Amino acid sequence: MTSSNKAGDIKLFLQQTIAAPVDRVFSAWTEPESIKGWFAPPDTETPLAEVDLRVGGKYRIGFKEKGTDIVRVVSGVYREIRPPHHLVFTWCWEDDPTRHETVVTVELRETGGNTELRLTHTHFLSEGARDHHKAGWIGCVNSLIKGLQTK
Repeated sequence: MTSSNKAGDIKLFLQQTIAAPVDRVFSAWTEPESIKGWFAPPDTETPLAEVDLRVGGKYRIGFKEKGTDIVRVVSGVYREIRPPHHLVFTWCWEDDPTRHETVVTVELRETGGNTELRLTHTHFLSEGARDHHKAGWIGCVNSLIKGLQTK
C-alpha cells in the first residue's frame, strides 16, 4: 500500500492471487448476481447490485450490516472496460454530503490458471478514509476468494 501526503492524492493498493481463471474473476466483478454473493466485508450483506457494464454506464451497490435495516449505497461510472483484464470505475457513497469521488482500478492477470488481482483505489482525501476502505476491500477480496472456491 502506498500513499502521499497531498489531500486527494492518497491511495491504496492491494494484490492477491486467486485460485480461479481470469474470466470467472472478471465475471464476479461485473455480473449483478455474482456481486451480491461476495462484494461485502464480513458481517455485511449486498442486497443491491445494479450494473450497466459499458464505458459511461453506471453501477450501484448496496451494503447492509447484518442485523440492521440500513443500506449504504456506493455508485459510480465505468471509465474503462477491457474484458477480462481491466476495469476502472468511479466510487462515491450516495450518503456522502461532499459527493467526493474516488477511482478504483481492477487489473486481472492470468498466472498459470490462477488470477493475480491488483486493485488500486485513488483520490482519498484522508488517510483515515483510505484505511477504512482498505479494511473493506480486504474483507471483500477474502469473500471473493471464498465464493470462487465454492463454485
